[in-house]
Parts: sequence; structure tokens; C-alpha cells
Amino acid sequence: MTAEPRVVPKHVAIIMDGNGRWAKSRGLPRVAGHKRGADAVRRAVKTAGELGVRYLTLFGFSSENWKRPLDEITDLMALLRNYLRSEIAELHKQGVRVRVIGDRARLAPDIVTLIEQAERTTEANTNLDFIIALSYGARAEIARAARALAHAAKAGEIDPETIGEADIAKYLYTSDIPDPDLLVRTSGEKRISNFLLWQAAYTEFVFLDVLWPDFDRAHFEAAIAEFGKRDRRYGAIVG
Repeated sequence: MTAEPRVVPKHVAIIMDGNGRWAKSRGLPRVAGHKRGADAVRRAVKTAGELGVRYLTLFGFSSENWKRPLDEITDLMALLRNYLRSEIAELHKQGVRVRVIGDRARLAPDIVTLIEQAERTTEANTNLDFIIALSYGARAEIARAARALAHAAKAGEIDPETIGEADIAKYLYTSDIPDPDLLVRTSGEKRISNFLLWQAAYTEFVFLDVLWPDFDRAHFEAAIAEFGKRDRRYGAIVG
């Protein structure tokens, strides 16, 4: 008896939650959880490529995260710098294209430079698009698109009466990225926290109890297996 073929989502988005709780449960500082979370990022990227996922988007740092204590933000930015300096060569070797979405104006200039270098180095790669959401908030993203459309209308470049969903989507950070098929959140929380609100209109959600630093291939495969059981009707009546 042959096994049922696995349905692999083209685009998986993940809200990486639980670093702080992982560290607290072990009596460690929060930065220790973030460091272990970086290991989980490496595993997730590797697993996505091996399973045939074409796009992987990870929610790395939200626009709301800027409200966290300064020392924690400093630690997170240091980890981000280290990741961008140490991982890009290996990702490039694996054929991974690195892309960053979010408000770069709030990031330090040297981090923006590292992001731009990573994107240039990997832009021709086609095995996996690895999208990192940094300083990202979905409501701010939609407001940004609305402002751009308003300017275009004011300049006479577009008729306001003809503006449709495709016009809005064109001005989002993800304009050339397909909407996620599957969104996974770790840590047991069941909300999407201002992440890809427009893009997730017909996305399947899977919420896992595992804390992000412990997220491994088995958890990734379990989420995909759950996705494979879903009947995606997009509002239509089937059967």
C-alpha cells in the first residue's frame, strides 16, 4: 500500500513565538531564548528547502517590538547583525534568496547595509525565497500602500474609481510574493498579531504548543500534514 502524497504549501509563514518563555522556564535571560531561537531559524530554513516549500516568511521583529526594553532590543539587533554576517554565505550556497520586508527607516544604518548586501548577493537564487519580516506591522504596511495610491491618484496616474484589490496589493511589501498558503504560530497563542493581514485572507492557520526555540523538522512536518487535511474552498461551495 503506497503512502498518500504529501500536499506541500508553496508559501509558509511562521510567527516565531516563545523565546522569552523558553528562557524564563530555564532561569535564563531572555537573550538566551533569542539565541536558541536563531538556531530554530536555521532548522526551519533547511527543512523548508528539503520539503519543497518555495517561500518561507518568518516574523522576526514587529513594529510593536520597538516598545520592548532597550536592552532587549539591543540584544536582538546584535543577534540580527551576527545572523546577517555569518549566515548569508551558506544560504547563498544553498540557493536561498534572502529578502527583508518592513520599515527599514527604524533600523540602524549598518543593519540596512547588511540587508541590502544580503539581498544583492542572493537575488538570483531560486531554491527558496526566505523572507524576513523586520520592523514590520501589517496595518502600517496597508497604510503605506494607501498613501502611495493617494499620491498616484493626486498625480493623475490612477483613477480613484478604478482602484481595486490588485492595485493595493501592488503597493505592499509582498507585491511579487504569493500569499501564504499556511501560517504557523508557535507557543500556543492563537492570534496573528498584525502579521500579513491582507495576504492571509485565505491562509490556513495552524497553532502549535511548542515554543519557538524547540521548533524542529517534526513540528514543521506536523504543520504541513495538518495543512494537507484542510479543504481550501476560497469561499466557494465544493461537493
